[in-house]
Amino acid sequence: MKTFLIAVLLCVLDNALASGQWQQQVIKSDADFRGLCVVDSKVAWVSGTKGTFGRTTDGGKTWTAGAVPDADKLDFRDVEAFGDDTAYLLSAGPGEASRIYKTTDGGKTWALQFKNAEPKAFFDAIAFWDEKHGIAFGDPVDGRFHLLVTDDGGAKWALLPEKSRPAALPKEGAFAASGTCLVTCGENDVWFCTGGAKVARVFRSSDRGKTWSVSETPLLAGIESAGVFSIAFRDRDHGVIVGGDYRKPDGTEATGAVTADGGKTWKLIEKPLPFRSGVAWAKDRWVAVGTSGSDASADDGATWKSLDREKYNSVAFTATDDGWGAGPKGRIAKYVRADK
Repeated sequence: MKTFLIAVLLCVLDNALASGQWQQQVIKSDADFRGLCVVDSKVAWVSGTKGTFGRTTDGGKTWTAGAVPDADKLDFRDVEAFGDDTAYLLSAGPGEASRIYKTTDGGKTWALQFKNAEPKAFFDAIAFWDEKHGIAFGDPVDGRFHLLVTDDGGAKWALLPEKSRPAALPKEGAFAASGTCLVTCGENDVWFCTGGAKVARVFRSSDRGKTWSVSETPLLAGIESAGVFSIAFRDRDHGVIVGGDYRKPDGTEATGAVTADGGKTWKLIEKPLPFRSGVAWAKDRWVAVGTSGSDASADDGATWKSLDREKYNSVAFTATDDGWGAGPKGRIAKYVRADK
């Protein structure tokens, strides 16, 4: 009888996970989307190549696409939004290709807030604690990670003092693959994740970047194309990291890990996923995406069930379980649960 009940519970779990599915949505763009921000059940933003951004204000029934003027050569790897009017775009690239733009009118106009003047810098992601206070993160310059902060909604972006910019290992950097190599939580916490070096690491600050601690992770490392690509937390203690080697999208060697202590220690997922570049908390489950498909876990990352085999770069959800995935060639899909 006990065995039968376990089998029934497993079947129920599988059915629960299977009840969620992606529904592709239409946007008039063939840009490769990596930036994604889900504001609420109605509003979401995407960003990508060719200076492109997109926005929905009706839950994805319709999407509008636009381009930032004189930015057609920029690749907007991250977008952070506050409602349907205010959003920030971060472009990734060497030197002046790394920039931050802001709109307060739904994308009708964009103000250039920051243009990188450091030739060695390459920015990867941007995140905010609230509408005024944010942080931007880039690969190491002269051996230390590049970190900018603002306390006035981006009117001014300032480089953190050297003592507040952690030292990097040889060849260590971050992956601007989904805008989620940098995340914030609550009023003060922030994490970023790395790869490319002999070990993949996670850095954490509980004072908005003034001081940092670092932990090693068990994810695949040791080559420039491998490491931690995405980090997410459902609260300040419980989180998931995903990654692997982006050159091997079906590879399953050390691609995910979980933490229950805020990132101080990480436990490898026993049955790893294929390479994944984005992970997000969806109310009662984790959802991870990559260029070989998507998966969900309802047991805090212990086991995962495949959702589909489409190509994604990024994923994001609200606290009420409204979520989207975005990917190459204008791909946008909304996650729909059968019980909604």
